[in-house]
Amino acid sequence: MDHSMFDNVFASPQAYQDFVKNGTWPEGTQLVLESRGAREKGSINRTGKFQSEKLMGVEVHVKDTKRFPGGWAFFDFEGSEPAVQIPTGADCYSCHREHGAVDTTFVQFYPTLLEIARRHGTVKNGE
Repeated sequence: MDHSMFDNVFASPQAYQDFVKNGTWPEGTQLVLESRGAREKGSINRTGKFQSEKLMGVEVHVKDTKRFPGGWAFFDFEGSEPAVQIPTGADCYSCHREHGAVDTTFVQFYPTLLEIARRHGTVKNGE
């Protein structure tokens, strides 16, 4: 089974503007992760990959330091209404804490955000 996919991360304009200004995510930030399957050889694309219509998952990473231990929580929107918080013992929490370059988030995979964080000196472990 091919699990090649693309991740799209969405933030509100206000959260992004605060990140640009300060190099960290403001309280109340909600980062939406949408994962989509990858396709190849479609239309004019013959050698690369592109996103397919196949939605593979939606999660939201919420910053609320008063409500969540560690300041952030993950919510899974896969087939659940309302969304269900992913248990804090799940691997995603420790992975984000240990490897997230800024405020438990993986800005190291987004060159524009990484450069902003570097300018502000908010990158963890000199990423």
